[in-house]
Amino acid sequence: MTEQTELGRFLRARRGGVQPADVGLPTGAGVRRTPGLRREELATLAGVSIDYYTRLERGKETRPSPAVVEALANALRLNDEERDYLRDLAAQAARRAPEPRPRPSRTVRPSVRQLLETVRPSPAYVVSRTNDLLAANPGGMRLMHGMANWPARQRNTIRYTFLHPTARTLWPDWEQKAKACVAQLRAVAGSDPDAPDLAALVGELIVKSPDFNRLWERYEVRVIGDGAKTFHHPAVGTMTLTHEVVNLNRTDGQRLVIYMATPGSRDHDAMTLLDLGGLEPEDGETVTEPVERTHERPVPGN
Repeated sequence: MTEQTELGRFLRARRGGVQPADVGLPTGAGVRRTPGLRREELATLAGVSIDYYTRLERGKETRPSPAVVEALANALRLNDEERDYLRDLAAQAARRAPEPRPRPSRTVRPSVRQLLETVRPSPAYVVSRTNDLLAANPGGMRLMHGMANWPARQRNTIRYTFLHPTARTLWPDWEQKAKACVAQLRAVAGSDPDAPDLAALVGELIVKSPDFNRLWERYEVRVIGDGAKTFHHPAVGTMTLTHEVVNLNRTDGQRLVIYMATPGSRDHDAMTLLDLGGLEPEDGETVTEPVERTHERPVPGN
């Protein structure tokens, strides 16, 4: 996969998602063979020649000007995150020989590990830019039921979403969860599409998960932030938790994810029970390097 073909694939995918009526164009009589906009329609909307746009989509033109990129973004009705993604792809396409990027460090600072302990009983964990699970407190590790049974290097929240048998029952809105995971990974791909860690994960999931392959080809882009998620957890029952995502300074894309619930609520009780081990401890809960988990708190009264 080259930057040029990735730019072209993105343009083709997003062109197919925009209907003529969305941009004020007549649909015409008969059945359209092309889903979404035709090349000539998008070129007209963006104010470029059909020949230029065709070469851009096919990867034969690799240096679109900022004005052309913005015009295409407007014609495709991209949101802010998708615009940033298109700009990143255009910048990558213009590079003749991009410098290979080393794999990001998996080391989590001691102060961040201490923070994981401080926020208990809130489940919390640290992930890499491609969502490798690097460190977690007890609730954070148990939140994705069965994750601890995987080898440390295999633990990745996106891999879990698509390949772990528990995932589809853990999240009642699994399809939305899956879409968000892929859109987040697409955002990473915009700035560094040939990164070894990204290529390895995407390649594995394309081969092993038809659902991932389907969503990956949609080229949706989203940077995940705060929100609420409902879990049907086999150890503590159903709970709805809000979460925040914090980018960690002086790391290569590491993020701290913290889940919370209102004190005194049933959700908070379930969250606290999860921190203490749940109703039935998981097999293989012990976490080995490089993923580190803070020490267990003793159960009161023991």
